[in-house]
Amino acid sequence: MLLAEAGCLFMGFILCLSGVNGGETRICALKCSSVDLHCSHQAVAELQVKVIPATEGQTVTLMCSSSCPLTEKPAAYIWYKNREFLYEDWSPWYQELLSSEEAVTYSCAVKGYEDLRAPEVSVDSITETCFSVTYAKGRMCSSQQTSVDESCSITYPREIHVQRTPAEHRGHIRLTCNSSCFLTDPLISFVWYETRKPTVKEGKQILVLSSNPDSLSCGVKGLEDVRSADVCVNDDSCWMLNYVHSRICALQGSSVNISSKYSHPDYVQIQSKCWYKVKREAEQLTEDADHVEYDDSMKNQHILRLKKLKRDDSAEYRFTFTTENEEVNQADFPGVTLIVTELRVKMSPSAVVTEGQRVTLTCSTSCPLTDNTNYIWYLNSRPLTPRENQNKHLILDPVSREDAGSYSCAVKTNKDISSAPKTLTVQSITGTWTPAAAGVSAALLGLILLTVCWWRRKKSNSHKPSRHETLDDSHLYDEISPQPAEQDHHYPRLNSSEDEMDHLYSTIPPFEPTV
Repeated sequence: MLLAEAGCLFMGFILCLSGVNGGETRICALKCSSVDLHCSHQAVAELQVKVIPATEGQTVTLMCSSSCPLTEKPAAYIWYKNREFLYEDWSPWYQELLSSEEAVTYSCAVKGYEDLRAPEVSVDSITETCFSVTYAKGRMCSSQQTSVDESCSITYPREIHVQRTPAEHRGHIRLTCNSSCFLTDPLISFVWYETRKPTVKEGKQILVLSSNPDSLSCGVKGLEDVRSADVCVNDDSCWMLNYVHSRICALQGSSVNISSKYSHPDYVQIQSKCWYKVKREAEQLTEDADHVEYDDSMKNQHILRLKKLKRDDSAEYRFTFTTENEEVNQADFPGVTLIVTELRVKMSPSAVVTEGQRVTLTCSTSCPLTDNTNYIWYLNSRPLTPRENQNKHLILDPVSREDAGSYSCAVKTNKDISSAPKTLTVQSITGTWTPAAAGVSAALLGLILLTVCWWRRKKSNSHKPSRHETLDDSHLYDEISPQPAEQDHHYPRLNSSEDEMDHLYSTIPPFEPTV
């Protein structure tokens, strides 16, 4: 019995349980408690952020992965940027392509195990041929490192290929795993695959028999996503299968083509070709005009076309063919991973902001669409005029009350596929400003104006005499004497005699000072 130590350790245990017929059942699970292991085959796997080169420009993508497929599907994956929560989603694939960001670190965790995050990674540089990654802990570095707690930086090639050259030993061929990236880092090691199955062979070069009928390929140890295409050892045809893309991100409701290229020995006759959808179990796909189509019109190439994609279509897809001996080939080899995503509008810092703030709207997905994807933004169902800062991210800086409303986004190549609308509320000094608040404010303003007009009109009418009233204004004119016509524009002179002046002041008592 193996009892976990006090505290929680994040481990993926492969449990070997004896079956009725003596077989073994393999389980990879997240545990945070004591576990009983009833066999000697035990393995511990840690969560790891894988940095994988993308096919679009000088970018990479991130994947939150473990060394074995988890038997219990995680509730969600959580991503962290500079140790701060970034987002959570059902997909282990990071939602955006990344350029080099030396000072930025990324990590991930499984929901429910947030305290047990994967070691942090940062992408230091990306060129056309290489990319450099720094790991906070050294388990991705050389096994010769003295401590697993040490950080390390590794430069990886973006692409590798197998080169065939004659060997000094007769009847052998030298295979070299080459790249256009000048690798001087001793931490890089290569592994080899025969007919897409891992072998025990390691190193930049290997010797093989020239009569070997199988295909071989090479990959970077620890980052097997960087793998070469299969090549035949000799010039004759062999069992070989390559996929055009190993990972595909597609929009819900759209269509996608998954392509495979293959070859086989000339003496073998192919009886049938089909595709499998692999989740927990492998499910053979049959053609359906509304959803599944096969395209076998090109030699040594087969295309699976999926239409009207649903989220449930997210899975691994493998091509297989059957020989005349009813032997199925290639079914157990890694295929193409398809992630189907919807569009969602995310608002930062929140959906309720204050006028004058900087607001970033993101057309979010569960996996990174191609780097040249163009987006369309809608405000209240009307397309916004394209602006310089409009793409996957729409920046409103500073945000104003006119920016309040319902936002949605779409991709130009699939305009009929858009996100659900999300409302942005903008608060002003006097309160919240939303489209509804704007309508209410306009109505109140109109009502106030009508009230003021009615009051002024009523006040004006109250000063007007009634048509039934008569005014006796004769006294107003009693002391008004008509002036001669020639005096219309002159003031008359006032003349007074001394007697008149004396009479004027005679009523004023004399001033007597007090003693």
